[in-house]
Amino acid sequence: MNCRKLIALPLLMLSMMAMTANAQTLKNFLDNKDSSFTWLGVDFTQAKLLGDAAAKTDAIVDHEFTALNQVIVNEQKKYDVPGALHRDKYNTSIGLVNKRNEAINKDALKSDESSDFERLKPEDIVKVVKSYDFTGKHGIGVMLVMEGMSKTSKSASMWLAIFDMDKKNVLLTERYVGKGQKWSFAWRNYWLATIKSVLDDIDDDYSKLKTKYAEAKDPEEPKPVVAAPAAKKETKAAGTTTPATKKPKKKG
Repeated sequence: MNCRKLIALPLLMLSMMAMTANAQTLKNFLDNKDSSFTWLGVDFTQAKLLGDAAAKTDAIVDHEFTALNQVIVNEQKKYDVPGALHRDKYNTSIGLVNKRNEAINKDALKSDESSDFERLKPEDIVKVVKSYDFTGKHGIGVMLVMEGMSKTSKSASMWLAIFDMDKKNVLLTERYVGKGQKWSFAWRNYWLATIKSVLDDIDDDYSKLKTKYAEAKDPEEPKPVVAAPAAKKETKAAGTTTPATKKPKKKG
């Protein structure tokens, strides 16, 4: 075997191993319980509040959303975010989500349309994630994107999103419905109960998620558009001249 083949074979194997690792970021994360992630909080920018005409949207947007996210961080034993994803290591960084939540249009939060409880699609969650600027943050990010908060059905629909913050690639979107507290009169506690319910469901479904996404591939990054080369202008060969046109001789 010549030297070129000896060099090329290991390089090819390393290249294939790198491609496999890069193509299964989600699988690696779900399988590796020792890996860490960053919890970014609950995004309410897509949320619709149903069947709660008495709700004070000013207070909800200005205070309640931020306070709710802080409770989840402070009361880790009750709202066990890392436990839901079957690991011990995690970081919290709810500032980005809180900033987005504080800018929500208060007048558009309430809805009388029951269909708003189940209106979002995976591509909508992808848009939410990609709208964030994760500069300075690395690795796997996790958030819940709230969809519908129904006092009528005493439940809330929301989406689990797992993504690569470096590339802003969304690796997983799963929809869940959490049950609210029947006897809670405090607005914040009522909806915190739905989030706890969903975290418990994610914990219970973890093995199913691993099976479902066992063959998951990373989203392909769009290839840069290469402009077509400009058409070359025809040029005259060096050293050539156009022969002068002879003028007709005058008669006489």
